[in-house]
Amino acid sequence: MDMTETVGKILVYGVCCDHCLGRFFGKRGHGLANDERGKAIRIARAIAGNLSYEPFSGTCWICGNFFDHVREWADRVVAATQGIEYATFLVGCHVPPLIAESEEMVWSDLSLADPEPFKSEVNREVGKAVAGITGRDVDFKKSDIVALLDLAAGAVDVRINPVFFYGRYWKYERGIPQTHWDCRSCHGAGCEKCNFSGKQYQDSVEELIGRPVITLFSAKNAVLHGAGREDIDARMIGTGRPFILEVVVPKRRTVDLHVLESLINQGAEGRVTVELERWSERAEVETLKSTKAHKKYRIIVEVEGTPSADEFVKAVTSLTGAIIHQRTPERVAHRRADKIRERRVLAIECSGKEAGRFIIEVTGEAGLYIKELISGDNGRTHPSLTEALGVPARVTSLDVVLVEEKKEE
Repeated sequence: MDMTETVGKILVYGVCCDHCLGRFFGKRGHGLANDERGKAIRIARAIAGNLSYEPFSGTCWICGNFFDHVREWADRVVAATQGIEYATFLVGCHVPPLIAESEEMVWSDLSLADPEPFKSEVNREVGKAVAGITGRDVDFKKSDIVALLDLAAGAVDVRINPVFFYGRYWKYERGIPQTHWDCRSCHGAGCEKCNFSGKQYQDSVEELIGRPVITLFSAKNAVLHGAGREDIDARMIGTGRPFILEVVVPKRRTVDLHVLESLINQGAEGRVTVELERWSERAEVETLKSTKAHKKYRIIVEVEGTPSADEFVKAVTSLTGAIIHQRTPERVAHRRADKIRERRVLAIECSGKEAGRFIIEVTGEAGLYIKELISGDNGRTHPSLTEALGVPARVTSLDVVLVEEKKEE
């Protein structure tokens, strides 16, 4: 079937605007807009068939003359984005089912090989109009915002993409979790047990960092993605822990990270400190979380009985390089899969005593449970310091002093 015959059959369905007619042949005639292509097709058909040229008039049975209202839709997008800072944008749309079904029926009936969907042209044409009004750029991969057109309702929904930045944090106060925890009793709804806060702990590293972030970015929330996490009762000192903060629904985007760093450190003084290094992106969050980071700890160990210093050092040294078999610890069994993990002790040594307790420095592979390495966790961890000593040992305090990033090969 040649194009002239195909066009005749398309027009049998009803009056068709130049945009929709041109879109049925969307991959032909490079450098033409669909309305230009549609008009050219009408002219070519008239010449080839020795027919009178009839320009489009009336109401298109497919789109209802949508493209006469592109500027109106662009104005709606501009109005919907007032108060939002953005440099790049993307337009998307929800197409009424009748329009989609109408064009798909023609594609199928006439076996058209190179049409362009109505949705694509709407997104492109409205996007061009918005760019012309605002001077902002369309970005198909990493836009700051996405404007979704609801063509049936005549409404625009603006979705603001998050902002990410990378840094390190230090936690100096024990008893602070890394991220927000909902109250175990009310699951965040608020109850007497949590003083109607909805939280299990009143503060977290995430919230101490996030509060000034939310204010400065005029954001909805801030989510911390850490390179691992320390226990609630552990401090994070030494090198600090790498993290990426995701700023959710930010109405501002151009923020000075040095100013933000100062605000965070002032607000969390004595509890948490950060160094903000650079801007980041979502893809790096996955990299950070998949990174296998070796960690070094400084722990204070209490031992039952009175082992000599030599006996203690010998027991500690026996764990150097050991492969540790750890069944999920009892203390986290309620939120972790029950399985046996193998992790290696990379280095371990006794560096002295403090108030009658031993000081140990240990470096382990990512995922090594340090408290259980010492206590044995009632036999769930093997070997352990308790096993090597022959008497119970337990960690009384723990500090993370090094997070050394190692990418998985």
